[in-house]
Formats: sequence, C-alpha cells, structure tokens
Amino acid sequence: MMNYTVTNLKQLYEIDDVQWLEETVKIIKNKRFNDLDLDNLIEELEDLGKETKNAVASLLEPIIRHLLLLEYWQQEQDYNRIHWQGEIYTFRVQLRRKLTTNLRNYLELELNNIYQDALGFVKIKTENKVTFPSQCPYTLEQLFNLEFYP
Repeated sequence: MMNYTVTNLKQLYEIDDVQWLEETVKIIKNKRFNDLDLDNLIEELEDLGKETKNAVASLLEPIIRHLLLLEYWQQEQDYNRIHWQGEIYTFRVQLRRKLTTNLRNYLELELNNIYQDALGFVKIKTENKVTFPSQCPYTLEQLFNLEFYP
C-alpha cells in the first residue's frame, strides 16, 4: 500500500477521484487523520448531502404532479387514472426507502419550491387549460401516504 501524503492525495483527486475515495477510506480506517485531504473530503461530503436532498425532492415532485393531474385534469382522468395512481405509488415507495427525519424536514422546508416545479410541469402538460391551486393543496403526510388519492 502506498503511503499518500495530503499533497499526493490532492493530486490524486484531480486525476482519479474514485481511487482518491478508496485511499481516503483507508486513511480513515487506519486513523491517520493528519494524512487526510480535508478540503476535497469536505467538498465531497457536502456534495453527497446535496445529492441526497436532490434525490428525495426528485421523488416528491412527480408525486405532486400526478396527484394534481389525477385531481384536476378531469378530461384525462378516465383514461389515465390507473396509470397516475401506479406512478404515485411507485414514487412513494421509492421515497419512503430514502426518507430520514432530516430529509423529511428538508422536504417540509422545500415543499413550496418543489410544488412550483410540479405546477410548471402540469400547466405545460395540460396546455394551461386546467386551473391548479397556486399553493400545494396536499400535506406532506398525504404526499407520503401510500393510500391517499384525491
């Protein structure tokens, strides 16, 4: 095993971030904390947090989309209801598998922004022929509930 210094690790990060990660894990396991490339480690940990938050937001947004279509797009409801319900269920299950208390709190804070993204999509989908609420008509509990359909 090569003994990496912080300088070598920083260079390795620029060349091969996967190998950098493997070496960083080895350093941590061996409790050689002074050898860590802290700048890049901090950046990677922050990115990981952002990716996780984006993942749960990306699962919540289509739940909202499909609930809106199901509830408000009467013209397409008979034809698409079962499909939309299936999509809602699938995204809820995926979201439940990822959800933690911290991520739930994040979704609570971001619900309005996520709703606005979903609203933009359904307006395009319905060619602005359907009136949707300007604010999210669903609670987080309803959005997470596997059995809730409007």
